[in-house]
Amino acid sequence: MTSAQLLTDAFERIREEVHHAVDGLTPEQLAYRIDGRSNSIAWLVWHLTRVQDDHMADLAGAEQVWPAWAGRFALPLDEADTGYGHGPEQVGLVRVDSAELLTGYHDAVHETSLRFLSTITDDDLPRIVDRAWDPPVTMAVRLISVISDDLQHAGQAAFVRGLLP
Repeated sequence: MTSAQLLTDAFERIREEVHHAVDGLTPEQLAYRIDGRSNSIAWLVWHLTRVQDDHMADLAGAEQVWPAWAGRFALPLDEADTGYGHGPEQVGLVRVDSAELLTGYHDAVHETSLRFLSTITDDDLPRIVDRAWDPPVTMAVRLISVISDDLQHAGQAAFVRGLLP
């Protein structure tokens, strides 16, 4: 198994978890928050997908998928917003019309991620992609960071789903 195949498997697992967390839910269920400060399923899945979209596009030197989807979501947020640093009020602004909207955007990002992953080799992984950190971030570290963040948020969404009234 190559590194690209291993990474592809990880991103496939993210997609599976996203679908499991949201499939069949109503807009009200997607917006459900355990309390006034917690994240909703909609916010968690939107955020994990925005982060994947942002980071993978940056790694690939490509455009993000989000601009083609932002109008469908019609969120009262800046188009560049990924949800990073959102407080409770901003989390509450992320409401969606359907689970299919979330999975549609996620699937579009997933497909672009897989296309990029199919092009990388082991020699690409040590490339420095962000010098703002000490130590600088390599492509390998950025990819693992996306996988980790996405799986954590998908798990949180599944947890909230399990608590739906």
